[in-house]
Amino acid sequence: MSDLRIGVLGIQGAYARHAEMLSSAGVAAEIIKYREQLSGITGLVIPGGESTTLTRMMGFRIDYEDILNFAAAFPVFGTCAGLILLGTGCKDPRIRQLGFLDAVVTRNAYGSQKESFTEEITLAFDPGKHFHAIFIRAPKILSTGRSVRVLAAYGNQPVLIESGMHLGASFHPELTQDSRIHRYFIQKVKEINDGKTRRTA
Repeated sequence: MSDLRIGVLGIQGAYARHAEMLSSAGVAAEIIKYREQLSGITGLVIPGGESTTLTRMMGFRIDYEDILNFAAAFPVFGTCAGLILLGTGCKDPRIRQLGFLDAVVTRNAYGSQKESFTEEITLAFDPGKHFHAIFIRAPKILSTGRSVRVLAAYGNQPVLIESGMHLGASFHPELTQDSRIHRYFIQKVKEINDGKTRRTA
């Protein structure tokens, strides 16, 4: 197993599934509920859930500023609600975004819970085999800035993006048996940790 330790924000959402996926990919995974735990990890996953609830609950055991400061120095991967929090634009005033992905995102744009769906998408870093993406009350990426690279799209809309150290997905890769996206994030963490990639927030 790798000596990397990657955290999964355990405030709300499917954080346990992310931890299982990271562990199956060969790294130590830790559920992060307290700010003190951030000092022991070199990457963080912000899972899906309710972006408004995640915003509201920051400040109980771990503050918005704690996550903000961590994301300025280390890679962060946001899925669904986590993507919204990493973005730079959202019309919902209840959401306090971190601003590390130059993307305007709108909540629940692909439909309600009962309108959840799956779609085969192509990953730019591994195009030989489709990824079975699961969309549940998924946010839509309306626009992206120049710093953002689109890694996968559904129709003509980006659904997996990256910028510098940070990665965001509209869907839930943790609900599949396919670990390629988590492994891609792990590699990003490893390269930053080894100094092979420059830290750019």
